[in-house]
Amino acid sequence: MRIKEGEFVSVLGPSGCGKTTLLKLIAGLEVPDSGSVFMGGSCCDHIPARKRGAVIVFQDCGLFPHMTVTQNIEFGLTAKKISRAERAIKSAQMLDLMQMGDKADCYPGELSGGQKQRVALARACVLEPNALLLDEPFSSLDTNLKEVMYELVVMLQRTLKITTILVTHDKKEAFMLSERVAVICDGRIQQFDTPQRIYSNPLTGQVADFIGEANYIDGNVSGGVFICPLGQFDAAGCHDGAAQLMLRYDQIVLERTNGFPCTVLEKIYKGGTTTYRVTVAGYCLMVNSCDNDFEPVQGAFIRPVANAGCVWNNN
Repeated sequence: MRIKEGEFVSVLGPSGCGKTTLLKLIAGLEVPDSGSVFMGGSCCDHIPARKRGAVIVFQDCGLFPHMTVTQNIEFGLTAKKISRAERAIKSAQMLDLMQMGDKADCYPGELSGGQKQRVALARACVLEPNALLLDEPFSSLDTNLKEVMYELVVMLQRTLKITTILVTHDKKEAFMLSERVAVICDGRIQQFDTPQRIYSNPLTGQVADFIGEANYIDGNVSGGVFICPLGQFDAAGCHDGAAQLMLRYDQIVLERTNGFPCTVLEKIYKGGTTTYRVTVAGYCLMVNSCDNDFEPVQGAFIRPVANAGCVWNNN
């Protein structure tokens, strides 16, 4: 995995797959059994963590409860023997960037969860690290606060141009924030690509299953074309024989006319969209729709979105 300078990358995968271990290897908190970590083109396997210039922000923030917000932010600068005057300037700049100037003299116990995360980010970024490593920092925040923090982190990363690696198990979080995403399953990077390609063109079944919201339809490939009861699909790169088509829930359109006849079995209202379970040509499929007016046992029609779907050979 090669990460460009100033890039925002997410490491996405289920619990226990190796995401945090990878982050610790980059930071120098763990030693690799094999392979190497390079920063700026130089191998840093034997460089201690304190000299790598990679800073981790953990989920629990790790703020010092007996220090004020300003003292927490300046802690790393103090350890680097930066002068008091320069520390004051840098910490004030970070507080302004985090929109927390009025909390400078507060203690962590007086802050909300989101405010603590802002201080933890400020303490990391004030050191001007080579890499900012975020280990599921938003998982304990409520939904509304997460949205605020997402905007803040994107603004911060773009303003400071710090190479940033976020570890998360939340695909929405990874897709919203990142330029590229590395999907890890069973300790291996299965795909390192843009969020759009990972969603629409996963390279493996493991990636497709983890991203979720997918239907799988059996068929056959002949001459680079996948043929199944729902029509024909591009299968360039697949060899002739048995294969499987993946269609995301939102890659199928549910209509009242035109398409393949289906029967609505169930509807699940989700606010902006409704997910329907339908039967068609012997398959049970899930479909996302903005139309909430279809009812169970009602007849309808479905059609795949043009150029949608991803095909794999069965072997």
